[in-house]
Amino acid sequence: MATPKFMSGRFLGEYLELTKPRITCFILMSAAIGFLCAEHLVGSFSWLVLFNTLLGTALLASGTAALNQWYERLADAKMPRTRNRPIPSGRITPQHALEFGVVLSIVGFLELWWGANLLTALLGAFTELSYLFLYTPLKQRSPHSTTIGAIPGAMPPLIGYAAASGLLNWEAGVLYAILFLWQFPHFYAIAWMYRDDYAKAGILMLPVVEPSNESTARRIVWFSLVLIPISLLPKYFDMVGYYYVCGAVVVGLYFLYAGLRASFDRTVPRARQVLLASVVYLPVLYGLLVFDGNRY
Repeated sequence: MATPKFMSGRFLGEYLELTKPRITCFILMSAAIGFLCAEHLVGSFSWLVLFNTLLGTALLASGTAALNQWYERLADAKMPRTRNRPIPSGRITPQHALEFGVVLSIVGFLELWWGANLLTALLGAFTELSYLFLYTPLKQRSPHSTTIGAIPGAMPPLIGYAAASGLLNWEAGVLYAILFLWQFPHFYAIAWMYRDDYAKAGILMLPVVEPSNESTARRIVWFSLVLIPISLLPKYFDMVGYYYVCGAVVVGLYFLYAGLRASFDRTVPRARQVLLASVVYLPVLYGLLVFDGNRY
């Protein structure tokens, strides 16, 4: 007897692909860091609340990814990098993707509310709504979409912090600022690498409207530079020790070095090195926050 399609591993894999699991893992990492940095405010650590927070965040992030791909299905079909995604390739119908995304989003919101608190759920809802209704449509209208997208993109640490403590404060703001600034070199590098794809789809990323990449490279350098002192603010708020400070400076200079090389040699390989540096930077910095954090 043949296995029904909805039970097949391939079919489930297509829906999993719709959730962008690699990006979701990055989001969960940021939410977990926020949670760990707030545990000193409550005096006890709850694995159950952490589990519910990560589960709810994963569901919301997955729902957002599915709804984003539903919205951008026509643009995705025009780009070689994305035309094989589940919707443009025809493996999942737009209607099913829409329903899937809505269900995940609702369940994720309820999970954050039930498993953590209402503030956490509202932060999650704000993240999804601003991403879908502000950032996503703006991508085809203005290169400033990157700035708008960085607002919901930096929310995961706040979600984790609120889940652990039930409040937001300057410590949470510092975590938000670090992730907010980190996104600019990261996404400018991606836009640089796939400029031709974005142009075909009518997505007005900065490298599309400014083909020389001079402005893009300059912004990568400036944001990488500003990120160094901002990344040291956890020490000012007594969140970390000096091992963190030393490590943050080293990894920050590495990130800046990659940006400077790209500014002098404005090529795709240099942009790819900036992307690699960004992918190294964030986990290292988070690791330092965990291992040298003053959480008690």
